[in-house]
Amino acid sequence: MRYLARLFAPCLFIPLVAGAQAAAPTGIERFKTEIANNIDARAKLAQTMVDQVFSFGELGMQEVETSKYLAGVLEKNGFTVQRGVAGIPTAWVARWGSGSPVIALGSDIDGIPQSSQKPATASRDWIVSGAPGHGEGHNSGVPLNILAALAVKDIMAREKLPGTIMLWPGVAEEQLGSKAFLVRAGVFNDVDANLFAHVSDEFGISWGDESALALISALFKFKGQSSHAAAAPWRGRSALDAVMNMGTAWEYHREHMELAQRSHYVITDGGDQPNVVPSTAAIWFYFRERDPERVTKMFEDAKQVARAAAMATFTSLDTVQIIGSAWRPHFNKPIAQAMHANAMRVGMPAWDDKDQAMARGVQRMMSRPDSGLKLTIAPLRTPEQAAAASSGTGSDDIGDVTWTVPSVTLYYPANIPGTPGHNWADGIAMATPIAHKGVIAGAKVQAMTLLDLMLQPTLVRDAKLYFTDVQTKTVKYRPLMAASDQPAIWLNAEKMAKYRDAMRKFYYDPSKYATYLEQLGIKYPTVPGVIP
Repeated sequence: MRYLARLFAPCLFIPLVAGAQAAAPTGIERFKTEIANNIDARAKLAQTMVDQVFSFGELGMQEVETSKYLAGVLEKNGFTVQRGVAGIPTAWVARWGSGSPVIALGSDIDGIPQSSQKPATASRDWIVSGAPGHGEGHNSGVPLNILAALAVKDIMAREKLPGTIMLWPGVAEEQLGSKAFLVRAGVFNDVDANLFAHVSDEFGISWGDESALALISALFKFKGQSSHAAAAPWRGRSALDAVMNMGTAWEYHREHMELAQRSHYVITDGGDQPNVVPSTAAIWFYFRERDPERVTKMFEDAKQVARAAAMATFTSLDTVQIIGSAWRPHFNKPIAQAMHANAMRVGMPAWDDKDQAMARGVQRMMSRPDSGLKLTIAPLRTPEQAAAASSGTGSDDIGDVTWTVPSVTLYYPANIPGTPGHNWADGIAMATPIAHKGVIAGAKVQAMTLLDLMLQPTLVRDAKLYFTDVQTKTVKYRPLMAASDQPAIWLNAEKMAKYRDAMRKFYYDPSKYATYLEQLGIKYPTVPGVIP
């Protein structure tokens, strides 16, 4: 078998399949330049994918059009797609290539309720009133990964390099509803490293524990006895009383929990109508704590409170269903170092005056400092620096993947600093040149890191050593849901059924319009006092 000289250390070698040509010691640099040019040449594809997914605006577990479209793009480019992975209809895995290493690229695809918003418009302006939309920017991540995968695929095919590229979507991330199930289904069993991507307003790369909380999301269903609420209330047993008792008791219990905890809830079933004592009711909780042990303790406490609430109202606790769960993410140091070096090589997008005017207009609208878009790349963050830069009270089910396979999340600059998150304002930039430029820059970083992993076996080896000897030496992953828990594929079905027909009228048609802004008749930027 012939060998390709390792591009950063001439004394080490990479085995190639028969027929491959030996690359010069500077070959990896040449390949990275080629990758950047390749992705720039696919700028139209980037814009089309970002705009198309933005126009779908689908909620978690109901990302039907989004999933079909993105998987279709990959199939047209030679990837083999397996659909319905882990029993989740909108989940899929796409693969190209053969052999090792196997490098996965993932990103989320779901939207936010009631965040439908016309892009490039610095004021509240629905596309469809009341409908969901991409009020976080999840329309941009998988398109970024597709650009990266296609650029590296071109080089691997030409140079006959071994290795497998795998892409996968994060379904229902806003409900933390899929990744633990993907892990349980063995999706990452043969994966050597995973590169995740998440929208941000900067290139943010860190290693070690991310500043985030472990989470259990659970639905508590109570059962009572219906009766006429006026004529014979004594014959009824109100399941809604049990729900309200649980919520009230939890509020009293909150005072006696440690400050790091976060918990929130909504009543998903409060009965049918006021004159009927509710025979069913349900309350949905998110429990967050610093680690799996503490969040599991919170969950057990909540179940005890629920049982007590049922006893106090002479009802029964029918079921407790885990909807989603998340470990605190831990990012791989060697991969993060390589990724940050690539971000420094690529640099920030070249924002123009219109981009900055858009950003400053949105910031003023949100009563934030109008500093505009960021121009410099943040340093590689240690766990301590990452904690200082974040409130640390959110959660992300990418954590379950990071404790299964060496992983890093690339935060890339495709949105506006100062927006509140999970809000319609976070969708304003996401079908504009800000998002398009940020995705192209992020795709270059992702592709170069993917190439590093493909061509540098020592990077894969070091990543695995960090994973086994540092990250998981004393902490071993265990799922936070029970073996009997199944993906909540019914989530958001009623909401999407309510709005989908109206939303469909506004799906992007790239065969007729150059951009989604053109289709909507929007000038860029639409900011009070600014003439585009």
